[in-house]
Parts: sequence; C-alpha cells; structure tokens
Amino acid sequence: MSFYPPRRTLMGPGPSDVNPRITNAMARPTIGHLDPAFIELMEQLKGLLQYAFQTDNALTLPVSAPGSAGMETCFVNLMQPGDKAIICQNGVFGGRMKENVTRLGGEAVMVEDEWGTAVDLDKVRQAIAEHPDARVLAFVHAETSTGVRSDAEALCRLASEAGMLSIMDTVTGLGGIEVAVDAWGADAVYSGSQKCLSCTPGLSPVTISERAAEVIRSRTHPVQSWFLDLNLVMGYWGGGESGGGKRAYHHTAPINALYGLHEALTILKEEGLEASFARHRLNHEALKAGLEAIGLSLVVAEADRLPQLNLVSVPEAVDEAAVRSMLLNDYNLEIGAGLGALAGKVWRIGLMGYASNPTNVRLCLGALQHALVAQGLNVNGAVRAADAVYTAAGI
Repeated sequence: MSFYPPRRTLMGPGPSDVNPRITNAMARPTIGHLDPAFIELMEQLKGLLQYAFQTDNALTLPVSAPGSAGMETCFVNLMQPGDKAIICQNGVFGGRMKENVTRLGGEAVMVEDEWGTAVDLDKVRQAIAEHPDARVLAFVHAETSTGVRSDAEALCRLASEAGMLSIMDTVTGLGGIEVAVDAWGADAVYSGSQKCLSCTPGLSPVTISERAAEVIRSRTHPVQSWFLDLNLVMGYWGGGESGGGKRAYHHTAPINALYGLHEALTILKEEGLEASFARHRLNHEALKAGLEAIGLSLVVAEADRLPQLNLVSVPEAVDEAAVRSMLLNDYNLEIGAGLGALAGKVWRIGLMGYASNPTNVRLCLGALQHALVAQGLNVNGAVRAADAVYTAAGI
C-alpha cells in the first residue's frame, strides 16, 4: 500500500515545514543530470547559494546529501592524516566535528564550553597559542542542539590571524540569521536544506574560499572520500571558473530535490535576507513573550540566542515527554526534546523558514498552555502576550 504521512506542523529542531511552492517544484518532470536545461539550473543554484551565503566564492554548491555530509566534505578536503584541528564544542555537533577529524587520521584539540553557552573566545585564543601548528579552527555558528549562536565573525578572524583555515557549521543558521561568509573571512562553510530554507532534507549547501580551494587543489594525499572529493565534484558542478566548460560526470544528482532547493532559494531572494532575518526575530520575540506569560523561560542568554531555535526550560513538576506527546497527538504539532546532558530538561522549539509565522507561534503557545494545565499548572495568557508583540509591530 502507498504511504500517506500525517499532516504535522513542524516546530522542532528540523526539518521545518516545507513551503508548498517547494513541494510543487519537486513534482516537476525529471530530466537528465547532464541535460542542458539542468546544467542551467545548476548555474542558477550556485548564484542563489552565493546570495544566501553572501559570498563570491566560485566553489559554492549543494552536496548531494544531508548537512552531515557537508560537514564531512569540509573536513576530508581540507585536512590530511596527521593534521591538527582545534575544535570548539558547546553542543552535539562540535562532537561530530571531532569524529570527522579522528576518523581521517587527524588530531583534534578540543575547546569545550558548557552546553547552552556560546564559544568562549578567550579559550580559543589560548588553544591557538598552545597549538600554533593547527591547520584548522572549526566551530558551530548555530548550534542545533542548544539554540546558541556563537560569534562567527570573531572566530573566523582568530583563525585567519593565526594562519589557520576556518570550518563553520551553519546548518541551522542559513536564511534565518546573518551568515556573511566573505565579510567574515570564513574558509569552509556548510549548511542544510531542511532548516531555515524550508526545503526537504537531503542536501547540504557548501561554500569554500579561494584560499581553502587552493589547499584542496594542492593536496599531497588523496581525499579520504571519493564521493566527497571536491576536486572531482567540481568537474561536474564547476565546468571551469566561468561555469561554461564541459561537465564531467561524477554522480547522478538528486534532480527533483535540487528543483526544490532552487525554489527555496528563490523564495528567500524574493523576501530578501534582511526581511527574513527580521521575520525570524519578530516571531521569536512573540514566542518568548508567550512563554514567559505562562512561567516558562529560555535557557540561553539573550545575546547568544538563535531566534529560529528556542531552548525552553521545563518546570520541575512537568513531564516533558508527556507534553510533547500531547502536542503531537492532539495538535499534530512537533517540538523537540533535549539532547545529551539536556535530555528531559528542555524543549527545543523551532521557528525556521516557512514555519516561522504568527499562526504557528499562536498554535504552539496555545497547545503548550493546554498541556501544562493538563498537568496541574494554573497558567493562561500565552497567546494574548504574543499578540501584544505582533500588535506593537503593526501585524
């Protein structure tokens, strides 16, 4: 029998709700991955990604796999066995960076911060001073497991001043907050299609600076992964510096998924980056007001919060899993649980991309309030508090 999934509102850590324009785009006729029309789509995609990343990097493309493959692409291409990397960890995904380094035969120097806090720049400076031979400084700009934004611009500057390459994870950042690759001097940046771009999962936008591209071209050791070797992939995606050369077959691209990413990026460009950032911020402020009205608080310090991913402290008397279950079963609403040391202590509420809108904010607040009342708490006024924020903003 065919599979028919339930219709959910996705307000967890991702994937996010997919804009119907994107699903419609993905239903368009499949053509060949070397068809001239598809080659034109590829060129448009590169330009749209350059807009989203705010970069002129020639080496900008979507890896044909999820964000984890984007991460691995950056590490396996920029590092060789025996290389040392300084890895900043303040959540789950810094730990995955470490795994990439050790599995390719490198050495990971860890700079660890408490989950729910930003990367400590002073600790990074100390690590750089103690390990001047490190080749790479890697960090998570927008930590999906905690809703924390670290100072990417400062971290990229520290790497550049030390003669190191920077690798930046912005899987949850792209499209929702500022990601200024060229202005920050970032060398290798990867993201995902399913977060603030509101596309389906399965693609990882990546951009590589010319400085990093030269490192890839001059490698003395083969890239560990054949599939992710950018020297080979660019033969398909690049076609020369101008994009006009002959394409070399590398793999069969996920054609219809790329239709979807193209539409997602087109939507982002139509809205404009600054407008998208402002929309995410406004809906975050409305959600925050509603949460506080019913006695819930955000874990992350205000200056370090991601507006698109909110880490909410669960009251001691509340069964957090029961609340999530009630939201899913009664409201078809998904929010996320905590990970690692935060498991059972927090909810992760996403306001990403197409899902970042007043209707979803009101739905989530009303559902949460109902679930808390069902557990014996005397709370009310969540939606009213959010509405006050929207009214003040003229919405």
